[in-house]
Amino acid sequence: MNIFQHKLSSGFVAGLAFIVCYISFTRQPSDAYLFPRVISVFFLTLSLWTFFKALLGLSKAGNGLTLNMFRNMLPGMLISSIYLFFAAKFLGFYTATAIAFFLLLTAYDPESYSSVNSWVKRIIITACFIAIMYTLFAKILVVYTPRGMFI
Repeated sequence: MNIFQHKLSSGFVAGLAFIVCYISFTRQPSDAYLFPRVISVFFLTLSLWTFFKALLGLSKAGNGLTLNMFRNMLPGMLISSIYLFFAAKFLGFYTATAIAFFLLLTAYDPESYSSVNSWVKRIIITACFIAIMYTLFAKILVVYTPRGMFI
C-alpha cells in the first residue's frame, strides 16, 4: 500500500472532523447542538488517532484505494454530497434523508431493478429507517433536528 495515500486520506478526514467539531461548537442555540458536539468530539478523537498512527507508520491498512473501489464508492459520494449541500436545506431534514437513503439503498442493493418485490422491499426499509430515526432523535433523545420545507 502506498503509505502516502493513507497519510493523506486520514489527514483529510481529521481536517474534516476538526471543521465539523468547530462548527458544532460555534453555532447557536447551543442547546440544539449538544448532540452534534458529543458526536463531533468522538469523531475528531478517532480521526486524530488514525492520522497520528498513519504519520508514525503504525497503521495496518489494506492495499489502498483502487480505481474499481473508487468507482464503487462514487454513487454514494455523489448522493451524500447532494444531500449535504442541497437537499437537506431545501427539502427538509426528514424528506431529504428519506430520499437520500432510498437512493443509496437502490444504488448498492444487488437485487434486480426489474423486480417489483425489490422496490417494495426498498420502500419498506426506507420507511422503517426514517421511523426509527425520527423516534430516536425526536422522541427518545429529544434533540434538535433541522427544520425545512417538509419538516
